Amino acid sequence: MTRRWTSPGAFDLGMFPVVRAATASSRESRTVSENVETHGTKFVYDFTEGNKDLKDLLGGKGANLAEMTNLGLPVPPGFTITTEACKVYLESGAEPVALRDEVSAHLDALETRMGKKLGQADDPLLVSVRSGAKFSMPGMMDTVLNIGLSDKSVKGLAEQAGDERFAWDSYRRLIQMFGKTVLGVDGELFEEALDAAKDAKKVTVDTDLEAADLKKLVTKFKRIVKAEAGRDFPQDPREQMDLAIEAVFNSWNTDRAKLYRRQERIPGDLGTAVNVCSMVFGNLGPDSGTGVAFTRDPASGHQGVYGDYLQNAQGEDVVAGIRNTVPLAELESIDKKSYDQLMQIMETLENHYKDLCDIEFTIERGQLWMLQTRVGKRTAGAAFRIATQLVDQGLIDEAEALQRVTGAQLAQLMFPKFDEDAKVEQIGRGIAASPGAAVGKAVFDSYTAVKWSRSGEKVILVRRETNPDDLDGMIAAEGILTSRGGKTSHAAVVARGMGKTCVCGAEELEVDTKRRRMTVPGGHVVEEGDVISIDGSSGKVYLGEVPVVPSPVVEYFEGRMHAGAQDADELVEAVHRIMAFADRKRRLRVRANADNAEDALRARRFGAQGIGLCRTEHMFLGDRRELVERLILADTEAEREESLKELLPLQKQDFVELFSAMDGLPVTIRLLDPPLHEFLPDITELSVRVALAESRQEPHENELRLLQAVHRLHEQNPMLGLRGVRLGLVIPGLFTMQVRAIAEAAAERKNAKADPRAEIMIPLVGTVQELEIVREEADQVIAEVEAATGTKLKLAIGTMIELPRAALTAGQIAEAAEFFSFGTNDLTQTVWGFSRDDVEASFFTAYLEKGIFGVSPFETIDKDGVGSLVRLAAEAGRKTRPDLKLGVCGEHGGDPESVHFFHEVGLDYVSCSPFRIPVARLEAGRAASESTGSDHR
Repeated sequence: MTRRWTSPGAFDLGMFPVVRAATASSRESRTVSENVETHGTKFVYDFTEGNKDLKDLLGGKGANLAEMTNLGLPVPPGFTITTEACKVYLESGAEPVALRDEVSAHLDALETRMGKKLGQADDPLLVSVRSGAKFSMPGMMDTVLNIGLSDKSVKGLAEQAGDERFAWDSYRRLIQMFGKTVLGVDGELFEEALDAAKDAKKVTVDTDLEAADLKKLVTKFKRIVKAEAGRDFPQDPREQMDLAIEAVFNSWNTDRAKLYRRQERIPGDLGTAVNVCSMVFGNLGPDSGTGVAFTRDPASGHQGVYGDYLQNAQGEDVVAGIRNTVPLAELESIDKKSYDQLMQIMETLENHYKDLCDIEFTIERGQLWMLQTRVGKRTAGAAFRIATQLVDQGLIDEAEALQRVTGAQLAQLMFPKFDEDAKVEQIGRGIAASPGAAVGKAVFDSYTAVKWSRSGEKVILVRRETNPDDLDGMIAAEGILTSRGGKTSHAAVVARGMGKTCVCGAEELEVDTKRRRMTVPGGHVVEEGDVISIDGSSGKVYLGEVPVVPSPVVEYFEGRMHAGAQDADELVEAVHRIMAFADRKRRLRVRANADNAEDALRARRFGAQGIGLCRTEHMFLGDRRELVERLILADTEAEREESLKELLPLQKQDFVELFSAMDGLPVTIRLLDPPLHEFLPDITELSVRVALAESRQEPHENELRLLQAVHRLHEQNPMLGLRGVRLGLVIPGLFTMQVRAIAEAAAERKNAKADPRAEIMIPLVGTVQELEIVREEADQVIAEVEAATGTKLKLAIGTMIELPRAALTAGQIAEAAEFFSFGTNDLTQTVWGFSRDDVEASFFTAYLEKGIFGVSPFETIDKDGVGSLVRLAAEAGRKTRPDLKLGVCGEHGGDPESVHFFHEVGLDYVSCSPFRIPVARLEAGRAASESTGSDHR
């Protein structure tokens, strides 16, 4: 037989073979122009028409296919249906009126270019229909390959390819993918039929099935479709394509896609583009194959040859992990011509995108085709290494380097790692797909992972391979372990994107999901619920819990590891350099929330530029609680004075220690702000004690007196009760005692030639009159201390803005305040009407699942509501007092996204817990250097 197998396009000569896709035919141009003129919107773009900057319109995949086409790289011809078409479809439930005609015009042009018709009987054009959103969502949306095959065209494909097995393998793949993706058939039914075919043939991999076997499998697959979907598998190729396009649109709003978007904070209104691309085939025999390549190692950032290759396969086989791949380096010995060409293309793409690129390719009988490129997802460590490498190579500058890393990635690097010196029992080893040290109980399905996680258990999700339906379990788990797949499998790509520890391709582990167990070499069985540990940096799997040690990055911040030293860790050196970039760029200063000298010293080592919040109520827990209790319950002035007299020296010593630890840096001290119930006996417990004493006729006068007082002061909602400035106004001498302790401690340190910089903060102010009264008393006490010590003190007095009224009247309050510190925890509670202690456990999960929240407003600031009040108060306060210092001391001060907002509204500093200081420093630098148009996620 004379083989007339043709491929899309022809190669030119040059540095490497390239394909030049032809421009659209005059008919296509005329039809599209008419549609645009009539309907006002163009919904379809040929690959020759776009570029990488059109991600909003063409999605990431379509924009990058267009960019590679423009670069002259070998891209199969095709076209992209825009995200705007998807939005119309999702909003109206129907495709745009003009879309069908535009698709027809582009399909006609593609058929003319290829010299064959979609699905024609003798020499069929086949296409893939693939999703492609603006931001990468690996495996979350739908793809269908081999569209155009039917009972008739499969024979023509076999004849033209000269390979009957290939044709029937492609047909069974189409029915399987179409049935699951488009018609909603349970994918397990196809898998079970495929497994049965392999069992009958006594083989273990699908490539060992012959044409006759695959013909039978196609018949069985069609029966499954008929039984489950209630209709025959469509034989009309255009119907196949149209239904596949509609399925991709619908896949934007599947549960798994919405869950992934919430996890990655991707907006839900972007929609997806759809890419229709002429098929090239990696399953044409041993001289064909498919693979995924990275221009650098996405796990470590090191330069080299990284990726996976699979002979005689289609692309889905690689990412699904159903067959274990070979390392990309082995392609050199399999097909050196294609390997050399691929290496040249990879270098071209990295230099063009100036970043790590993730590439999908197919080799069809020795001919290389590029199917996708994108800026690749990477681990946290790789992100920092790559950013500094690219600076050294002159590809990017420091400002851009800061956009290539995130505070969330830095936080991941601060997690502990396994102790290498511990006694461990290693039970297996796979591919180190995403680093970290994860310990948990083995579970074998996503439902159990979620269920156990919600009950407080830490779990490791163990699967043969993951698929998009496992996403909720992957999110719930501490780490993921698979026995199949490599660094480019679904599990690896998704885990890296989420920062989850992952070990893939641990072939020696036999995973039995039905019996919920895993058999390890030597016959030992790990049952569901047994504890295992996985090391995503080495790929090692251990039985039991392995102890952890601090991260070298934390040791660096603690001052126990020095960047620049000869034996410095490469990662530490990269972090050091990025942090230096951030510190040079940032405008926002970063302070710490710290209540004692130990935390203050740690914060200073982590780079804190002062204390933004010292919670004095924390100083009165434990042994001192009784003193505050006596003060609050005192019946007479003498009792109150006695309690204050005992508290004063204790408070003074607290502040002396803090001023010593933070010498030369500001220390903002919040006066007592406890909800009253925190310092009173529990009313139920006290009532029981009194009742028992009465029943036993035991003396209980003190308990009864205490119970009466607690009843008198009991509040239904203590968070909105007698606390903060209200407590200071109701209990005479309380705030003045604290101010005196601060002033005396500052005077003592100043007389010791130190540099104390105390700031006194009045909490929960709602009206300027409250602040004026407290300030007048404070100024008098400070003057008394100055006179007694002969020391001139400079103590700033300000307030927390944590009530909506305070924000709305900030212009008035600024007349009596030298600084504002936004208490965004309480401000969020009072703006939303949420009790944080209650709502997060009761209905926040439902709100997140329903998309009411993209993220908890206690985690990231609500810019529209709470943020509007912050902006308003900042502007009004500075209008009254231009030199007003502005900061934030809620937990939002350490949240990456919130830090960018605080930079934008002009605050002077953020304050957060000591371990979040490096994250806040980095994000403050990123906010200052943020360039427009950067889409690095």
